[in-house]
Amino acid sequence: MKKKVLSLLLACFMTMSMTACGGDESANSNNPQTGSNEPAPVVTADPSEIVDGKFVETRKITVEVYDRGNDGGSDPINNMYTDYIKKGMLEDHNVEVEFVAVPRWTEVEQINNLLAASDAPDICLTYDYATIQSYANMGGVLDLAPYVEGNKELLPNLWAWLGDTNINWNKDPQTGVLWAIEGKRAVTARINTFVRKDWLDKLGIKEPTTKAEFESMLIAFRDNAELLLGADADKMIPYSVSYDVGWRAATLIESFMDPAITNKDYYINGFDDRKFTEDGTKEAVRLLNKWYNADLMWDDFALYGSGDTTEDDMMKAGYVGSFTHNWDYPFRNGTDSIAASLKRLVGEDAKYVAIDPFEDSKGTHTKFITSSAGDRKIFFPVTNDEPLASMLYLDWISDPEHIQYLQLGDEGVTHTKIEEGVFASKAATGAAIMNSGNNIDYTITCNGLCLASEESTLKSLAYSYAEVDPDDVSAAYKIAMTDSRAEKNVNVGAIEAEEGMGTILSEKRDIVFDTAVIASEADFDSVWDDGMSDYLSAGGQDIKDERAEKWNATYGDAVNLP
Repeated sequence: MKKKVLSLLLACFMTMSMTACGGDESANSNNPQTGSNEPAPVVTADPSEIVDGKFVETRKITVEVYDRGNDGGSDPINNMYTDYIKKGMLEDHNVEVEFVAVPRWTEVEQINNLLAASDAPDICLTYDYATIQSYANMGGVLDLAPYVEGNKELLPNLWAWLGDTNINWNKDPQTGVLWAIEGKRAVTARINTFVRKDWLDKLGIKEPTTKAEFESMLIAFRDNAELLLGADADKMIPYSVSYDVGWRAATLIESFMDPAITNKDYYINGFDDRKFTEDGTKEAVRLLNKWYNADLMWDDFALYGSGDTTEDDMMKAGYVGSFTHNWDYPFRNGTDSIAASLKRLVGEDAKYVAIDPFEDSKGTHTKFITSSAGDRKIFFPVTNDEPLASMLYLDWISDPEHIQYLQLGDEGVTHTKIEEGVFASKAATGAAIMNSGNNIDYTITCNGLCLASEESTLKSLAYSYAEVDPDDVSAAYKIAMTDSRAEKNVNVGAIEAEEGMGTILSEKRDIVFDTAVIASEADFDSVWDDGMSDYLSAGGQDIKDERAEKWNATYGDAVNLP
């Protein structure tokens, strides 16, 4: 099977190498909406159209929402929360709202298609800024600067929640254009490694705190498969990652990086948020390659793409000893969570707990987390003919009262009150089901639980996962934030070399990661080096060079930002 996986990936790799894109036109540094380097004029609401924050005549807007394809979930465009938003926007601003579903796991491709067809929702969001920049340079995206600056009095919640930092995170310092507003991460915890605590106890193994201890643990899982799984011993997977190695092995990769890396070096390699070109990544993948060839990893990980549930199903069934993923991943999705399913299918004692096993060169466990602004980018396509109504939507969705309702729902239906200001999630049914953690698909300016106070938020966070021990959540959060280092906002203007390269380079990156992990140990260097060479020649090096050039032009000799 390993040979089959490798041959398939190498075939993909060769195909992409032959079809690499290298003929994009350079981006126009001018503002496409003004035809010059001058910022677009401020756009202020007409007092005859909006009275006390409410349109005199009813307006209508469309809003993107992710469709996560959850089995048994609620309809993403028609549920308790969409009804709440529609009712509130109509009452408060006389704006009708229609939601448009976009598949979460192919969202970049789908948004590209919708933009190309001039059929995108009025309010769009994506994690991929390169897509926005590409269409902005073709005149397909509205400059938001005139609207956020000209209507501050109408947008008090938006400004209070996001502030100047998040609103203007992507503002071009030369032209003043603002193609996207950055959502805010209320919780900046990012990645954790989880292990079967009941397996550790059964084998008498302590929770590993170093790579060597972690490797020894994986070997013990492999060698004791019959004891741990009985008749299902052949299904044993000591450690699991997905095809997206760069994300799923993030903390391992980061442990090989210099924990004191400069902001400049981090930024130059920062086009790829999987740390693909950072110093140290190759050695991290070499370790994964060693584990793979020692039968310590899932053989077929590279064959299952985004949105596939095979890996989750194996975790729920109890076959996976350890994995690295989003900091709270096994707790998500209520009664269908990995944690709840594992208890139901395997036994009450079966559970995953977070561990911190990947030490760096200083003996600490540095984790490169995003800043509060490292979230979804919210933008308006040029086909949006209701930008002010759309801005009012962003303001309405940023109201603390609205955020709290969308995250908690109704008492007795989606949550119970533990004490004053502290709430516990409750498994919901039907239209009350939240398809995403803390309903972030609707609180698009807020990613993560955000209640009245930090104390209330942290206490409630521990209780925000149905059928999960709150102590396990608190421990996972603490580990995810241990030795964490947040990225800095580097604002040097548009990087022309990045235009149109997001999807192309991401696909190449994933193939290099995957083929390098599953290569023979003897072939590892050649597979990695050839893949990296192809990635850089296909546009990666141009991006790094332009980032370095624009850093120097903006910050001079400085290598770190305050």
